[in-house]
Amino acid sequence: MYFYAARQPILDKNKNLFAYELLFRDSIDNVFPEVDGDIATSKMIEASQFNLGISEFTGNKPAFINFTLETMSKGYPGMLTPDEVVVEILETVKPGKKLLALCKELYEKGYTLALDDYEHQKVWQHFYPYVKIIKIDLHKTSFEEVRLIREAISAYPQIQLLAEKVESYEQYNEAIEHGFELFQGFFFSKPEMVKSKNLSPSQVAMAELLYETSKPELDLASITSVFERDVSLSYKLLRYANSAIFRRRSEISTIKQALVILGSSELKRFMGLMFAVNVNPDKPSELINISMTRAKFCELMANEARDDVDISIAFLTGLLSMIDAILDEDLASILEKLPLAQEIKDTLLAGKGTLASLLRIVSFIEHAQWDEISEELSCLGLNKDKVIQCYHDALVWADEQTVQVEN
Repeated sequence: MYFYAARQPILDKNKNLFAYELLFRDSIDNVFPEVDGDIATSKMIEASQFNLGISEFTGNKPAFINFTLETMSKGYPGMLTPDEVVVEILETVKPGKKLLALCKELYEKGYTLALDDYEHQKVWQHFYPYVKIIKIDLHKTSFEEVRLIREAISAYPQIQLLAEKVESYEQYNEAIEHGFELFQGFFFSKPEMVKSKNLSPSQVAMAELLYETSKPELDLASITSVFERDVSLSYKLLRYANSAIFRRRSEISTIKQALVILGSSELKRFMGLMFAVNVNPDKPSELINISMTRAKFCELMANEARDDVDISIAFLTGLLSMIDAILDEDLASILEKLPLAQEIKDTLLAGKGTLASLLRIVSFIEHAQWDEISEELSCLGLNKDKVIQCYHDALVWADEQTVQVEN
């Protein structure tokens, strides 16, 4: 059995990762509204217990999971710990005495409660003492209505407002002005503004290294030369190669020695880490995490695709698929400055070919658009269960790299 779920990040005001919402589907072919809320939650809890642990899927961040009145009554929230789940009460659940009693019981056990797609009614004031988060869909709720909600909850300072479907930095900034503290949406995956700027020397060096490591055969002399021109990157390479995870018997003291011992696969991993750390430190870490997930997903799927795809090219294409949002610059302008293989540029700019299809598939999964995936899978001759497994493996891998970066 496969666990068909996507995760969508929830960020705080500083664009730091706060939690993930898990969006469940019974399979790629079985999408809402065909799966009702009770079945969806039941499958989610079952998967978390017997298939893929929630903490593994969310990188030890809390998971927002939808619950109906029925699944709350059955005690399903209690199958997960208060630290790993936020009990999100679906908007279809009507406020009443039974729900209130369940909320009070969960609150007293230490669970965090959230109201999903909140529509303001006075009856909800009875729930405010037990609720920590109120989610508001900015597409459905005006800021005037938000003002009324803020007045209603003013006596309950523990309640945070979460803005859903934030799709632009303008919406994000406006939501902050209206008192929102948490944000869900893909505003951070798009450029804040289009502007032209020069790459720093380290970014240029990294671009050269990305290009060199995307080649089927590594040119050791060329790669060594690039490292030798950048003291900072050289230091980080030697430190990485000497780290405890490799359990070397003796220290590595030269660039060439480090490259030989690391090999192609570890060098590519190192470049991914450097990309995450250096390309734009002001950007949300989750944006980098998504880029690295895409890189690993494309690499894994390159081995499964009907067409012959170089896994190094696939990895780098996935890694750079959100470079415009990371650098806040037009994609064509960025790629013009980078010495990348033409195949990568054609994929990212024209959106054609096998790699472009893989990027569309992973984007559909990120947005839980399961009904959009089937045609792409058919064209590439891909098995849907294998695709989901590769996505999950890529998530776990990217989370591990993020932990290394943060440490």
